[in-house]
Amino acid sequence: MTETFPIIPAQLRLLGVGLPLLLILVGVFALLGASAHGARASRFEVSSEGLRLRGDLYGRLVPASALRVDEARAVNLRVDTALAPKWRTLGTAVPGYRSGWFRLRNGEKALLYVTDLTRVAYVPTTRGYSVLLSVPDPDALVASLRRATGGRR
Repeated sequence: MTETFPIIPAQLRLLGVGLPLLLILVGVFALLGASAHGARASRFEVSSEGLRLRGDLYGRLVPASALRVDEARAVNLRVDTALAPKWRTLGTAVPGYRSGWFRLRNGEKALLYVTDLTRVAYVPTTRGYSVLLSVPDPDALVASLRRATGGRR
């Protein structure tokens, strides 16, 4: 003869610990997914409104009036190491992709979308930070910014 005895049901304490942990894990995986998507699908739009960054959590419109286009230029961060990212303050930093807020080696605050250190457009702003973007032709992006804003400061 076999007798069966059920377990005493767990109290909500287990759910009180397990559920928040599960939600944190889901959030971490969602952030990783957004970063992976941003590393492949980010784009940068230049218009008379300004520079629009699209792709992940750090996307925004930098108004034309805030762009210092006269100081914008193409840079190679392997050569111009003063502009290379040094500390991540709020962002993603995985091999081959840096996105978000960083401090540069020169101490400047910057918003990065960098996948290739050798082809970067450096765009200072009047808002206390610069924007660094990896694009196939950084000189073309800088020229487009100058045309769209009329070359104004």
